[in-house]
Amino acid sequence: MKFNRITRTAKAVGISLAIGLGLVACSRDYTCAYVYAISGATGSISAFAVDYQSGVLTQLSGSPFSGQATNPSTIIASPNGKTIYVVGGTQNSVVTNYSVGSDGKIYGGTTYNITGSYPTAAAIDSTGKHLYITYTYEIPPYSGGPTYGPTLVGPGGVTIFPINSDGTLGTPSNVNVGNNPVGITVSYFNHFVYVVDQEASPNATVLGFSQNSTTGALAPLPGTTITTVAGKTVATGYAAGVVPSAIAEEQTARFVYVTDQAANQLIGYVVQSNGSLLPMINGPFATGLYPVALTVDPRGKLLYVANFNANSIEGYAIDTATGTPSSAGTGAYQQPTGTGPSCVAIDPALGVYLFTADNLDNTTTAERLNPSTGSLGPVQNSPFPTAGSPTCVTVVANGAHATQVIVP
Repeated sequence: MKFNRITRTAKAVGISLAIGLGLVACSRDYTCAYVYAISGATGSISAFAVDYQSGVLTQLSGSPFSGQATNPSTIIASPNGKTIYVVGGTQNSVVTNYSVGSDGKIYGGTTYNITGSYPTAAAIDSTGKHLYITYTYEIPPYSGGPTYGPTLVGPGGVTIFPINSDGTLGTPSNVNVGNNPVGITVSYFNHFVYVVDQEASPNATVLGFSQNSTTGALAPLPGTTITTVAGKTVATGYAAGVVPSAIAEEQTARFVYVTDQAANQLIGYVVQSNGSLLPMINGPFATGLYPVALTVDPRGKLLYVANFNANSIEGYAIDTATGTPSSAGTGAYQQPTGTGPSCVAIDPALGVYLFTADNLDNTTTAERLNPSTGSLGPVQNSPFPTAGSPTCVTVVANGAHATQVIVP
């Protein structure tokens, strides 16, 4: 999952310059970014300051902060880093927005109902104008209707919220998709949205949509169909292995990647001019045991997969011409995390620190990545204690930072 932010209108500055300017770009307390981990057990939010030199996490005063969502599934930051959104709930599911203060602490908290239940993932478009939330069961639109849940499968869908300039959310709209959407990503350059539908094999699929940049509405791309058969939503798209678990697109919007938690593999696709997906001819690619999350670094050159059962994070270098991810498979490219890493994010400030939410041992792991080789190294004192059963993590930059224009 996932959400690296780049300001494309800024002047091009290399990543090495961004690292070299760390002392200038970061605030006087040498904090380059803030990390937020959401507790699946309590709904509270653990907040940490990231030291720009070492990557060490220091918990902020008052952390963990109280949350309003029960059973939260994901946390995501707006592209400008001023707002974070927490998605949670089961039958009655919600999203809550919090303002990020200049001190990294979070404030406020307004809760909005989503259009379905059992939410699974979230994404924000690069303009910061639309929030997309996948859910697995539709809430009945009429009194006395069936209550969908694990014993009564209803249609899944995507809730689409307009985002106001102050980070608050407007009235949502809805689009039904497959019955078990578990991941979503939005293109940086093209107005395409891709959803992972974890249907039973062999029907696991990726669904592609074109985005109306004004309203946020989604329309199926060539190769994707959404129909209703005998009152049940049926979705078909691009084959996605056995049990697809997460999805990400690199920043030039040319390649899409999906993890398959059952087959322990990474599936790569090449984005066609009409938005349809073509599987990479030399894939799929091996991962560790039970891959459940992935993200791409701010330059679009490195990809990292969180392996839940292997308790590891693995790095891949992306071939800029073909999109092929290559990994050493062992050594510096694969590093241990806490137990059960369920989410992964990279700091958008310097692009050299990576974090995982470790669901089974109540920690957040910090790793240092080499932007030239993609290799990973441990951060001192990592992993760091976090509120119970963290399910996801997100990162925002502290202050202004050097950014670069992406050139495909």
